[in-house]
Amino acid sequence: MRERLRRFAMVGLIATAVDVGLAVVLLDRGWSVVAADIVALTAAAVVARPLHRVVTLRDDPFARWIRIRRVFVFVVVAAGLVDLAVLALVGTPGGPGRDLIAKLLAVVAAAVVRGMAYRAFLFRVIRREQDRPVPRSPAAGDVRVSVVLPAFREADRIADAVGRVRSELGDALDGPGDLEVVVVDDGSPDDTAARAAAAGADRVVRLERNSGKGAAVRAGVATATGRTVVFTDADLAYGPAQVAALVARVEDGFDMVVGSRRHTDTRTLVRTGRLREVGGRLVNLATHALLLGQYRDTQCGLKAFRSDVARRLFAASTLNGFAFDVELFHLAERWRLTLAEVPVEVENSERTTVRALSDGLRLMADLVRIRQRARRGRYPAPYRSEDRG
Repeated sequence: MRERLRRFAMVGLIATAVDVGLAVVLLDRGWSVVAADIVALTAAAVVARPLHRVVTLRDDPFARWIRIRRVFVFVVVAAGLVDLAVLALVGTPGGPGRDLIAKLLAVVAAAVVRGMAYRAFLFRVIRREQDRPVPRSPAAGDVRVSVVLPAFREADRIADAVGRVRSELGDALDGPGDLEVVVVDDGSPDDTAARAAAAGADRVVRLERNSGKGAAVRAGVATATGRTVVFTDADLAYGPAQVAALVARVEDGFDMVVGSRRHTDTRTLVRTGRLREVGGRLVNLATHALLLGQYRDTQCGLKAFRSDVARRLFAASTLNGFAFDVELFHLAERWRLTLAEVPVEVENSERTTVRALSDGLRLMADLVRIRQRARRGRYPAPYRSEDRG
């Protein structure tokens, strides 16, 4: 990744030098602003595109924007118009020094436009790819669905949660034999694990210490045997019966199906506290700087996956805290997985282990870690087509 960034910077500097240098020379020779800038921009584009293809992006499978001529031309023209407008606004003539300053300001403005256009294009490409399910045979598994319930200090209600999942979702799936309930006790100091086992959980995993929701879900996914793996919160803010709708979408060919509390069809039966609601919206805004898909709700506690996809995603994930969901979305984008957002019916619990300020700051720090890991090339390579069934 660092080598790729160095190559990108090198090509960018060459193209910028051509653009700025030629524009200043032509303006100094008395050319009009429009003529000088058009010639300079055209020369820079002619130099940049082949260099990016051959040097910067020769080993980058995601560089679709540079390989699609119409997109490249559109971005160059849009950025060029901004460049020209800024150059004309700053004003020339005024000598080589003023010309240089004006052109540098124009280059910065055009670079911002290029970045925005590039991101908008990737948004369209990624969402179009994600929205196309891939019909294929079911993933391997002993049962149809595994539901993973991460739990911390839930001794007083984990038995009820296991019972509700078993009865409500079992009925929705047309048979309890299609269902496996996996409870992960995230190092609780009470007897959450024992009560889950007594309530009939098929598998109970106990972490030695409290490690975070991400770690708990990861441990549950590793032990689940269902063809579709779902995780949801032990407070069952999302009624178990609605899990069936996510399972159906996975079985239709989606790799990952996520609930969204911001979906236009979502129903909120009991609202959460105002502070948590505002915090959730701020988190979504922050993730837009990291993720390309601009998802409505990355933190919804109801998500479903093909089991083979789930195992790979969680094996590659590194975060244990609340930002683990964002890391899953990031990996889904890197691996070009199919993804669907669905409405949910949510009944927020008054009891929560979320601490708005401290957990919010920790989540923001984790977003930075995801970005750094991505830039350093520390995430696994994407799926090959033959790996996806």
